[in-house]
Amino acid sequence: MTERLTLVCASANPDKVAEIAAILGDAVELLPRPTDVPEVVEDADTLEGNARLKAVAICEATGLPAVADDTGLEVQALGGAPGVYAARFAGEHATYADNRHKLLAELGDTDHRSAQFRTVALIRWPDGRELAVDGVCLGQITHDEQGQRGFGYDAVFVPDDGDGRSFAEMTEAEKHAVSHRGRAFRNLLAALND
Repeated sequence: MTERLTLVCASANPDKVAEIAAILGDAVELLPRPTDVPEVVEDADTLEGNARLKAVAICEATGLPAVADDTGLEVQALGGAPGVYAARFAGEHATYADNRHKLLAELGDTDHRSAQFRTVALIRWPDGRELAVDGVCLGQITHDEQGQRGFGYDAVFVPDDGDGRSFAEMTEAEKHAVSHRGRAFRNLLAALND
């Protein structure tokens, strides 16, 4: 990557946008999603498919390269659920808290709590070229919520390569260093530099 790439962020989730911007830093000029672009229906059955739907919509609306991501939480004891449906695990208009409560209820008191977060990050250029990478973080689901920071499932996920704290107990920098999204976007920068 010889010159700084300008990308339009396809996410409408302010929490995700802040994380993506922090991870990419000054390596990329990240423009906000235009407010006049309608929400993209994420009805693909894969993370890459949903990331592509968002990136294509923003790329077509702006005429600029767009970056999108999609994240799934795969819990072994639940057969990989919620997976691609992580954001709406407790229903179409579920809050972060609703999703966490449903997950903890589904797991009950089982000790089999292995899980992984997986993020697919995808850039789509106006000429149709794409670059897609992923990032994975292995971990465990806690028995109860731990910590006040972060969003989504952060208060119930402890990464295996952390120090025993949940994502919600870590600083942003600590979380980005080991998280699925951090890994995916660092992989994206590495791929752009190749």
